[in-house]
Amino acid sequence: MTTRSQRRWLSALGLAVAAVFAFPTYWMLTTALKTPAQILSPAYDLIPLGVTLANFTTALGKAGFTTFLVNSLIVTLGSVACALAAGLLAAVPLARMRFTGRKGFLLLVLVAQLAPLEALFVPMYLIMRDADLLNSLAGLLLVYVAFTLPFTVWTLRGFVKGIPVELDEAAMVDGCSRFGVFRRITLPLLGPGLVSTSVFSFVTAWNEFLYALVFLRDQPKQTLPVWLSSFKTAFGTDWGGIMAASVVYAIPALVFFLLVRRRLVTGGVSGAVKG
Repeated sequence: MTTRSQRRWLSALGLAVAAVFAFPTYWMLTTALKTPAQILSPAYDLIPLGVTLANFTTALGKAGFTTFLVNSLIVTLGSVACALAAGLLAAVPLARMRFTGRKGFLLLVLVAQLAPLEALFVPMYLIMRDADLLNSLAGLLLVYVAFTLPFTVWTLRGFVKGIPVELDEAAMVDGCSRFGVFRRITLPLLGPGLVSTSVFSFVTAWNEFLYALVFLRDQPKQTLPVWLSSFKTAFGTDWGGIMAASVVYAIPALVFFLLVRRRLVTGGVSGAVKG
């Protein structure tokens, strides 16, 4: 067992590691509150001496912000919902049923998850072109679903396997159908799994830049990551504006995580079955 002194040292080490990881975010926030002269100054002030909100005014007043925000929310939330629905329908049979080709299918899911996104760029482009889905939010949404679905299936399968099969059997003895077992037993206990996979899907789709840049040619259809790149022009980079825009850009993801964080706990099912 660790002593009190060891626990203090471990706590101090944990705080130091957390500070290292949090410092870039702090840098972004403080830079967004500085004037251009302070940003370009050779000396970096950990605490800004003069705070200004002009950079946020510039960022929020930039052309297309509202349109790009709505586009990002539509594509991101739509891809999360589609990935969860399809992933759940695939994960339950993979965890509860035995059928020919099951192991091979799981291997394909794992391989698909390991494939880098850049390697899929050309095939995805050709598929979207042939399906006449280029330059559309629906096409980009389907691309994001394809990226996040393997992880969703693999993760939800693990959560389903963690639910005791005795719960299903007991419910069926009491008269529940298979769909009733899924609706009354499996689905409520999958809350933590659905939340964790939704967070992954949200962050993946929300931060994606390359596919959104190439697949969406019309400016009114582009997303916030592409909007962020507009702060860098041939005349230079508006560092204050891009830092303020990055702060605003991070808020929806933070809000989404805060809304679902209560479910990011393991389900308590160990005492649900006697014996």
